Amino acid sequence: MTREALGYIQRNFLRETVIKHPDRAEATRVWNYPFAAIEEAVVNAVYHRSYEEREPIEVRISNDELTVLSFPGPERSIRMEDLKAGRAVSRRYRNRRIGEFLKELDMTEGRSTGIPKILKEMAANGSPAPLFETDDDRLSFVIRLPRHPMALASTPEVTPEVTPEVTPEVTPEVTPEVEKVVRALPTALSRQELQDALGLKDDEHFRKAYLLPALASGLVEMTLPDKPRSSKQRYRLTDAGRRWLALRPNGSSS
Repeated sequence: MTREALGYIQRNFLRETVIKHPDRAEATRVWNYPFAAIEEAVVNAVYHRSYEEREPIEVRISNDELTVLSFPGPERSIRMEDLKAGRAVSRRYRNRRIGEFLKELDMTEGRSTGIPKILKEMAANGSPAPLFETDDDRLSFVIRLPRHPMALASTPEVTPEVTPEVTPEVTPEVTPEVEKVVRALPTALSRQELQDALGLKDDEHFRKAYLLPALASGLVEMTLPDKPRSSKQRYRLTDAGRRWLALRPNGSSS
């Protein structure tokens, strides 16, 4: 069942975006979600869930993130700060027999390497860091894998392989929030400068409602796409963004 679920996700939801650059031969290739990270998250849920509870493992996929929910949460000997840093080592293991079976199938190592591997695979893909959440009573556990900000969803109009030359031919989804980002970028700005220019205080709201949709639209790009977390990272309009803005100088997005 675990293999079938992973296969279904891989076939239907994983997309690689190839971005070609005019100034160099090597293209930038990113996945919306790295499969190895998803595999670890799902197998971790199967390994550590409670089989005395009737609640199923849930995998939800939206435009912004993939989440894996299981019950209960991490064993209480594991501190959340250690888990988030990839240093968590459990003193007690749930479902040792299931763990041994998963190990025989080469789906887990059984050495508390699942969370560190998720962190490693997300970083290797250039994706934002995963989020790990539980409640005070450790009743549930959620792993959130954010979509890579440069990854485009595959639609009939846009294939997974896209180039700056192809993107302008596609009408991007320009929400009011994306339009505000485009109009706030006369020159390249850092994330904080852009957030300040928009007068937004909530970092997470700015990222999810403004920055990520603007990048996904193809109207805004990173100045350092190969180093998404660089302190020197800036955001600027693409050629498509400049053309879009030139056609709508008076604030009309129609």
